[in-house]
This record gives sequence, structure tokens and C-alpha cells, in this order.
Amino acid sequence: MTEHQDPLSRPFDGLEPDLICDAVESLGLWPDGRLLALNSYENRVWQVGLEDQQPVVAKFYRPARWSDEAILEEHDFARELAESGISVVAPLRIDNQSLHQHRGFRFALFPRRGGHAPELAHRPTLEALGRVLGRMHAIGASASFKHRPQIAIERFGHEPVAYLLGNDWLPLHLKSAFESLSKHLLEAVEATWARAEPFRRIRLHGDCHPGNILWRDDTAHFVDLDDCMMGPAVQDLWMLISGDSNERASQLGWLLDGYRLFRDFDPAELNLIEPLRCLRMLHHQAWLARRWHDPAFPLAFPWFTDARHWENVIQQLREQLDELQQAPLQLPEF
Repeated sequence: MTEHQDPLSRPFDGLEPDLICDAVESLGLWPDGRLLALNSYENRVWQVGLEDQQPVVAKFYRPARWSDEAILEEHDFARELAESGISVVAPLRIDNQSLHQHRGFRFALFPRRGGHAPELAHRPTLEALGRVLGRMHAIGASASFKHRPQIAIERFGHEPVAYLLGNDWLPLHLKSAFESLSKHLLEAVEATWARAEPFRRIRLHGDCHPGNILWRDDTAHFVDLDDCMMGPAVQDLWMLISGDSNERASQLGWLLDGYRLFRDFDPAELNLIEPLRCLRMLHHQAWLARRWHDPAFPLAFPWFTDARHWENVIQQLREQLDELQQAPLQLPEF
């Protein structure tokens, strides 16, 4: 099973409050009727109140995206990290199972965790995040995924561009500009990527942006390993830095101050930061297009089909092409 599903399907039809409560009850728990929809588009996630117990979080997986084996690898990785003392919100095991099915939907339950996004561009916070990520990657490097994807230019670059062009998502007057620009972008990505090779692929969080980190009591709690995959370590670092090149260099240096206490960092991977950013930009646009059949997406992203949006995308990609042609980020002297 892959993320490319029937474009005419409505993946979460029938996932009503009664079904959610019934699914949780099927595991021997007793919902009290309190349901709170949590922010999620790829899957559907609800906080479910329980009688005489703390609420749980029920995550219903998007049909046809991942195989059962891929989901279980996600669960096993989360549990491996948690058992090593890293604060990762791992799924609950009930009757020795973490992945469950109810009336055609696959789902998992998680303990509820509170917190807020970390304060980035703050040295103590970034050093603390670096220490956790160093530990996480040391564990991630100890084995490989068998059923989950690898970050690759084909999957996250060429395929998204082909999907957008082949399914007429671009306004006609912008299509040739996007096609030409994408060609130059991917050529630049491949050239820059080659300068980093050979680099090691390890098991990663994969989507390590601030929204997937809950900061509480000066501790980082990582959530949502739905996109865990094989790739370079810098994939879990670059989304935590921002600003101009000097600011980003300083922030990455602070991250690595903590990271290197637990794992070496290959400086050749600095060549991958802008290629990874570019691939994320392209993949995001195709992700929105591929999910447009899901009624939640036109409601949440009504601007996606506007010509103005695609004009902005092309402008951002032109700026990204310029970034790809610059020298890679340089770390301050240690």
C-alpha cells in the first residue's frame, strides 16, 4: 500500500463520534462521551474522555497510506526510543497489540501529553533539543527500517513534480514556468546532494518541526512519528533553525553542541540542508493536491487552487533555486 490512493475516495467517510467511541470501547475502555478533535489532516486524531481514567488520544490512520508493517515499525521505533529514556509519546499496548482495527479503520491509542512548542533561536533550548536528537539518532543508527521509505530525490522531488504537471494542478499560464523551474531545481538538488555523498542513512523522526515537539518543564516531548523514515541526520535538525545565514549557522551550532555529546555529526551533510528544504516544498504542494478529494482539505486550504497561490509558489521556488546555488551553511568555529 502507498500514499497514492483512489483520487475519488473519501477516506474517512463513516468515522463518526459513535464509531470512535465504539472503537475505543472495543479495547475494554469506557469512553464517557467527551470527544475533542485534534489538529491533524493526514490522519484523524481525537482526544477521548474515559470514565475514571485519564483521557487517551485515538489516532485513526489514513486508509491505503501505510501498510500494517510500516505502521508497526513506527510503533516499535517509538517504543524503542521511549524505553531508552527519550520522551517520545509511544502508542499504548493493549492485549500486547498497538495497532487495532474497527469497522474498516486502523487505529492506535496514545497517552495524552501536554506542552507547547519550544522557544527556538534560544541557545539553552536548542542545546537541550540537540542532546535529545543526538540520543535519538544514536538509537536510530543501530538498525534500519524494512518497511518505511527513504528520503530520496525521486520520491520527494521528481514524483511530486510529475504528479502536479500530469494532473493539471497548475494554472495554464504558469505551467511552463513551473515545469522549467522544477527541472532546474531538481538538477541543482542532484548536484548539491552528490557533494554530500556518501552519507549515512539512519532511522529518523522525519518530520521534526516545532509543532511535533511539546516543551514542558524544560523537557522536549516528541510526538507524531507518522513520517519516520530512513535519511540523513540533518533532516531532523534543519527545520529547527531559522533567520538569515548567520543566525541559522549560530542556531545549528547550538544544536550540535548538544548533539555531539551523544553522536558525531558529518559536516558533509550541511550540503543537504537546502536540497531537503526544496524537496519538502515540492512534496508539500503535491501532498495537498493528492489529498484534495478529502473534504477536510478544501475547507482548510481554500487558497490552494487560486492562481495567486501558484504565483507565490513559483516565486518561493525561484528564491530556493538561488539558495541552492550558494555555498552551504558554514558553522561557527568550535
